[in-house]
Amino acid sequence: MLPLFALTLPFWAVTLIKVVAILAIIPGGALVLVYVYLFKMVSHLQSRLGPMEAGPHGVLQPIAEGIKFLQKEDIFPERADRLVFGAAPLIVLISTFLIYVVIPAGPTAIIENLDTGILFALAVSSLSVIGILMAGWASANKYSLMGGLRAAGQLVAYELPLILAVVGVVMQAGSLSLERIVVSQSHFKLFGLNTRGLPFVVPQFVGFLIFLIASQAELTQTPFDMPVAESELVAGYMTEYSGFRFLFFFIGEFATAFALAALGATLFLGGWYVPGLYHFVHATWLLDVFGAGILFAKLMVLAFVIFWVRFTFPRFREDQLQAFAWKFLIPLSLANILVTGVAKVAVHG
Repeated sequence: MLPLFALTLPFWAVTLIKVVAILAIIPGGALVLVYVYLFKMVSHLQSRLGPMEAGPHGVLQPIAEGIKFLQKEDIFPERADRLVFGAAPLIVLISTFLIYVVIPAGPTAIIENLDTGILFALAVSSLSVIGILMAGWASANKYSLMGGLRAAGQLVAYELPLILAVVGVVMQAGSLSLERIVVSQSHFKLFGLNTRGLPFVVPQFVGFLIFLIASQAELTQTPFDMPVAESELVAGYMTEYSGFRFLFFFIGEFATAFALAALGATLFLGGWYVPGLYHFVHATWLLDVFGAGILFAKLMVLAFVIFWVRFTFPRFREDQLQAFAWKFLIPLSLANILVTGVAKVAVHG
């Protein structure tokens, strides 16, 4: 909670401001990712221009896409369960929105500084599985059902290495609070040496790679896009969706990419902190402003990696996808936890 709001505004007003902030940040972040990475970065990587007509250099293309979806007819399949079918995109979108509640952008620029913030973020991100299963089952379409079941199996398999990759960071920070994890990186000493400000990506590089791979799978993006494989399932669990409900899935995908990149930057890259920041900036509100910019820069770097992989690697088969999670990533993440524990005991006695 922001101290300024706590002193001058009632609780309901503070809550309203937080909700408005989340609703403004998430679609805005998703639009930035869509334009910068999906439309432009990938276009230049493939030596083409990308959309150029809507606004200067095509900057208004994401807005044009959103207006296009809103103009389309909202269709319900004849045999679909209308209530479940209509609610599924909202479940997916809400699960994404809730991740942002605990991500710190500065010393006080955080919606809710929970003592178990990382557990909250990982728990609410798992709710999207329910929405995807609802979409697949309620569509009354065999391709949608197959896509939903594939997505559920994939998300369950890759949530395990995602969570286990975070355990090493929690062990080193000694806290489940994301704000304290950022602060602990500002004071972190590698093997007792004077390495203050060293991010956890150095001692937890293996965990960092596992986190990125599992995040890619959580987004069901190439090479982990079997749940929505166009050549097999049309669009998987989204096959029967149109108009703004399809737009909700689209926003949810990119907003989740934005959130997971922010989470990875917070856990492994120091979040809003950079070495020497406290020496030049002393006011808390200035730290919040600079911190938000620093966190945004770091998460955009991670988002670049995520989208680079998406448009570089070929699709895994379903058996390869599951085997990679259960036979490689999970054992590797458990080994990383073991090594982290041994190293922590060896250094601190």
